[in-house]
Amino acid sequence: MIVIHAVGSKSPSRHRTWWRKRVQWGGLLGLMVLIYGSHAPLIALTKVGGRVPFSSSSCVLLIEITKLLVSLATLLLTRDLSALRAPLSLALVAPYAVPAALYAFNNNLVVFMQIYMDPSSFQVLSNLKIASTALLYSSCLGKRLRSAQWLALGILMGAGVCHSYSSLDLEYPGQTEDQASSRLHITAWGLVLVLVYCFISGLAAVYTERVLKSQRLPLSLQNLYLYVFGLAINLVSYLLSMGGEQGFLEGYSGVVWAIVVGQAANGLLMSVVLKHGSGITRLFVISCSMLVNALLSWALLGLQLTPIFLLPTSMIGLATYLYYS
Repeated sequence: MIVIHAVGSKSPSRHRTWWRKRVQWGGLLGLMVLIYGSHAPLIALTKVGGRVPFSSSSCVLLIEITKLLVSLATLLLTRDLSALRAPLSLALVAPYAVPAALYAFNNNLVVFMQIYMDPSSFQVLSNLKIASTALLYSSCLGKRLRSAQWLALGILMGAGVCHSYSSLDLEYPGQTEDQASSRLHITAWGLVLVLVYCFISGLAAVYTERVLKSQRLPLSLQNLYLYVFGLAINLVSYLLSMGGEQGFLEGYSGVVWAIVVGQAANGLLMSVVLKHGSGITRLFVISCSMLVNALLSWALLGLQLTPIFLLPTSMIGLATYLYYS
């Protein structure tokens, strides 16, 4: 017996559903690109005398509190409380402590690294996390990558090396301090910190994706577990850094509060990508945000983009095309 399905009657609705999901997913990724690309320039805008005037530990702590409250509110609004009534076990909750510790370290490292480089240098070099995450993604999650995709990652690594060489701190005769500060620059110590940041970022993303997809729990509840540990770890970090006389909200401005809201939203959106997408999608969001970062650095900070900066930028675009073609 040949069964002919009534495809025609369902095709329009399926087509609309497909487009609606694509638009929603595109809007989510576009918002993440905007938030991620504006992070470093916003931190640079807060600097007073070349230094960040607020406590990075208190800022990260407020971000974790915001994400925790939003996750709890989402869980209550969706009325998916059956998971809360289930008995807690160490095997269920403990895995969320690992990414919380890694993310807490990296969140503080991002602020600290701004001392040793300009925002666009950080944004371009942070694309090295594509290579580190892909290696961990392939080895830890058993995801095989095509030869063209590995080639794309090699091109991306070359783009980072090219940009690092072109933006090292070189002294130019007759150059004033203001002119030097507006150039693309990165110190050797800054390069080391970027490499550490990229490895930890890849490890945290791969591990988080594995945990979120291996447990059949509501995403809001999984976020709740993750941010409880994140809040605890960052609270300890803040208490250990209270040696100075700086108050909890000292140095805060409208820009700092925008950073808090933006990074909290970015963390929540990132969990959606890791739960329903992949860590590779997350990485290409970060890569695309380089354009937003460069535009904001030029418009807000007066950063001078040298012609050679276009070379690593083009290489990243080529790598993105090769990976997804």
